[in-house]
Amino acid sequence: MSRDYGQYCGLARALDVVGDRWNLLIVRQLLVAPARYRDLRDGLPGIATNLLTDRLRELETAGVVERRLAEDTNAITYALTEWGAQLREPIEGLIRWSTPLMIRGAQGDEFRAEWLLLALPALFTGRRPTRSATVGIDLDGEIIQAHANRSGVDVSLPDGRTFDAVLKTEASIVLGLATGLLTLDDVAAQVDIDGDRAAMETVFAR
Repeated sequence: MSRDYGQYCGLARALDVVGDRWNLLIVRQLLVAPARYRDLRDGLPGIATNLLTDRLRELETAGVVERRLAEDTNAITYALTEWGAQLREPIEGLIRWSTPLMIRGAQGDEFRAEWLLLALPALFTGRRPTRSATVGIDLDGEIIQAHANRSGVDVSLPDGRTFDAVLKTEASIVLGLATGLLTLDDVAAQVDIDGDRAAMETVFAR
């Protein structure tokens, strides 16, 4: 039985490629960085190993994913092709669209701080801070970095820069701050800011 929709429609054709369960989450992981099979499996809690293998094969056949040799270890890594990387824009749109679904918090769902490396840039789209600031976001000991400058807010793993401030809190509050649904004043009792509060406001103010 054919698995495609059989419709000459751009959305249907796109869903033929990435609409199966797990496919877009695999793309999410590879938008953060190329990854070995083991790292992909670890970053996708709940996926069966045979299903991950099948999905990677399908995405590779479709031209979304390619295999590469890691420069340092010669291990096989998976990465997005140039065409596959163009999924960043629609995925960021879905992340912004998901805001009402995220308000209620994790409710027992798995969470990885690395997922904010994709979510926060999507939510910070259009920001134009008036000054530069670099802050750390500490989620149970996992730290990501947000650097504000006049062109926007860049989010990454720590790269050695000195933090002007570090925010310790939970993921739902970080997402609320990034969307502008919450302010630092709203959550003063639920966050710990070590350092320059003004720097934190530079990153999160809308």
